[in-house]
Amino acid sequence: MPKFDVKDPRLAADGVKRIEWAEREMPVLRLLRQRFAKEKPLKGHRLAACLHVTAETANLMLTLQAGGADLALCASNPLSTQDDVAAALAKHYGIATYAIKGENNDSYYRHINAVLDTKPTITVDDGADLVATIHKSRKELLKTVVAGMEETTTGVIRLQSMAADGALKYPIIAVNDAETKHFFDNRYGTGQSTLDGITRATNILWAGKFVVVCGYGWCGKGVAMRAKGMGSKVIVTEINAVRALEAAMDGHQVMPIAEAAKIGDIFITVTGGLNAVDREHLSLLKDGAILANSGHFNAEINIPALEEMALSSREARPFVQEYVLKGKRKVYLLGEGRLINLAAAEGHPASVMDMSFANQALCAELVATRKKPFSIGIHPVPQEIDQHVARLKLRALGMSLDTLTKEQQKYLESWAHGT
Repeated sequence: MPKFDVKDPRLAADGVKRIEWAEREMPVLRLLRQRFAKEKPLKGHRLAACLHVTAETANLMLTLQAGGADLALCASNPLSTQDDVAAALAKHYGIATYAIKGENNDSYYRHINAVLDTKPTITVDDGADLVATIHKSRKELLKTVVAGMEETTTGVIRLQSMAADGALKYPIIAVNDAETKHFFDNRYGTGQSTLDGITRATNILWAGKFVVVCGYGWCGKGVAMRAKGMGSKVIVTEINAVRALEAAMDGHQVMPIAEAAKIGDIFITVTGGLNAVDREHLSLLKDGAILANSGHFNAEINIPALEEMALSSREARPFVQEYVLKGKRKVYLLGEGRLINLAAAEGHPASVMDMSFANQALCAELVATRKKPFSIGIHPVPQEIDQHVARLKLRALGMSLDTLTKEQQKYLESWAHGT
């Protein structure tokens, strides 16, 4: 039995049930696991993963384990762990797991270092904390790491910054940027799970509410689409003119956050940046405003400013902190400003994570079996992997697609045909 640190090993039986339930909706990963079990493409590799420890992630871990990898897993967010899943991975499936929901900053990084103590050859990250720790304080591991994968937009942005500074010392595949990841996971997964998390935390009625979505990338598009579908009046704030125009043509109001702050009922940040809702905006919020974040880090809402401005605060209900501001206005921060879809709910539905994690598994196989090493830097998911995942998903859904005839292919490849 490997080392582990979980909340309560006795939760393992419940975790197994949750993992098996998620597996029903992950047919692509199931197909890969069957092949991996026969071929063992990851044999001889030590894989360190820093991911949200959920039932969906568990199915990725079981696929990588079937492929022959030695695994160690820690959480990529202090509030995203499902404790019964962590217990099941450690006690039932024999995977070194270090994750406890609600852990503090010290235990969070202690768990990261415990995973790194396994001297990984491949890293799998969600937010780049694992990679950053290696480069900051565990540089001796750079000798053994072949490559890594990054799961989320925020992590890719962070790694691109590292690469631009010349600080990145090994290759990373940007799994987040695969079409079968961000088109579906970021849009449909984040859209549904964010509203799910806010609803579970507050039990609000969405219909008729002014919902302010800060950021209109793929995650913002999904959140806005789902909020609109629930009857909300959606306002989008953006710094990118093209995205703002797209939001307007999708039927949403577009305005600066300083204007939206005065009328919004619910604010959802999905920018990947810092202080999207800042001190000046907090001072404009109306009584009863709800603040939630679905970006990776808890930096998108200026929480220190909120705490400084508050006359008092209390826990109004689980995952809801009430702040009383000047004029007796009450403002509610959800899930400590962390990923609300995982803090107060169960994260993305398994069906979309099936594609995201299929990309992770296939990229791990690529790294492990590739004869020529990748160059240092950020690499896209190969198009053939993206297409393979899409075809497998279509097949699992009982759907098929057309193929070009030889005549059609010849026409597309020729420049001679015209009017």
